[in-house]
Amino acid sequence: MLVWLSMGYPIFFRQQRPGRFAKPFWLLKFRTMSDRRSVGGKLLPDADRLTRIGRLLRTTSLDELPQLWNVLRGDISLVGPRPLLMEYLPCYSPEQARRHDVMPGITGWAQINGRNALTWEEKFALDTWYVDNWKFGLDLQILLLTIKSVLQREGISSKGHATMPKFKSETRIRY
Repeated sequence: MLVWLSMGYPIFFRQQRPGRFAKPFWLLKFRTMSDRRSVGGKLLPDADRLTRIGRLLRTTSLDELPQLWNVLRGDISLVGPRPLLMEYLPCYSPEQARRHDVMPGITGWAQINGRNALTWEEKFALDTWYVDNWKFGLDLQILLLTIKSVLQREGISSKGHATMPKFKSETRIRY
């Protein structure tokens, strides 16, 4: 209701993301940014488009709730490496690409160990550690620590960014 009142329709943000084995699926979130554009028609930076309601949804992680639909559909799990952007696929090193050997998740090892305050390299190292060490007990631990992390509202954005800077790499791999 708050998203609709502050920004109108659509209420949901829908974006194609890579799932297990990099198979694409449509990720759902509550919309947190406006479609404001420059005079030339280019989208403004995230920091300029993030609304007050959007900031509240992100700091409380409530923007992630629609992903429960993705869990029910079997696109993602509750726990696993966060599904990133499709455009990043050709940028991953072979080690980083191993994050796609498991189902992506709403929360993960990287989220409870720093979230967006981490560097990309740190995130990928935590994701591959999760892939190598997965077990049911670890998922339970991550779920419990996620509650703590969400309540503390830590690591929501990278220093100097509204969210996280784009991932860039010179390493190119093929799927």
